[in-house]
Amino acid sequence: MDKYIPETVLVTGGADSVGRVIAEAFVARGDRVHICDVNGAALANTLAANPSMRGTLADVSDPAAVASLFAGARSWMGEVSVLVNNVGIGGPRGNIEDLDVAAWKQTMDINVGGMLYCMQQAIPLMKARGHGAIVNFSTGSTRTRLPGRTAYVASKFAVEGLTLNAARELGPFGIRCNAILPGAINNARMRKIISDRAAEVARPVEEVTREVLKYISMKTMVEPSEIADMVLFLASGAARKVTGELVSVSGNVEWEE
Repeated sequence: MDKYIPETVLVTGGADSVGRVIAEAFVARGDRVHICDVNGAALANTLAANPSMRGTLADVSDPAAVASLFAGARSWMGEVSVLVNNVGIGGPRGNIEDLDVAAWKQTMDINVGGMLYCMQQAIPLMKARGHGAIVNFSTGSTRTRLPGRTAYVASKFAVEGLTLNAARELGPFGIRCNAILPGAINNARMRKIISDRAAEVARPVEEVTREVLKYISMKTMVEPSEIADMVLFLASGAARKVTGELVSVSGNVEWEE
């Protein structure tokens, strides 16, 4: 068996929830990992728990902050060979005609601009090496659509367009680009959404949970570790010919209300 050659991995939003699970999975595989986050406390906690990992407090919607992030990563682990663009925000809720323009722009700046800025930093040296993997995060909601969540869904459609066009443009250089479309993730955020909804309608949490799962074929949420498994696969040699794919990890989300 060929000896495994560690990758140099950068995970945005890597200090908490799914991002942390992904970053720790790469560390467990033997890769060098650098993370970033806007949550300083979460970043400190994750780095303290993972001594081999390093990280930067950074807002990916700021191109200058992204440049500093990559400079910090390069200073200790060299050029990034795997980029995981995990950062995203939910954006404003409401009817299209009522959406706050500043909140719309912020959603696009973080969810799409942040990925672009990170890709711009990673791609030149990936091209020089003839090797690289980029995994962007979209959402299963691009397949179901969600009234009242237009800013979020539109931003994630843009992520998918960025991913697919990048796959075609970068393929000749040995760089692969794919996107993951998660469904309902069993994390603190989803549990809070369900709990808040249950309180709002004065119904048991279990009942509201069943409603959430009603349009998921497998009737289950996705574990963060299952998302990490797919990211590691897409970043591995086993997926060396997989590019330009929008991969759903959702249990098959049929619809959303």
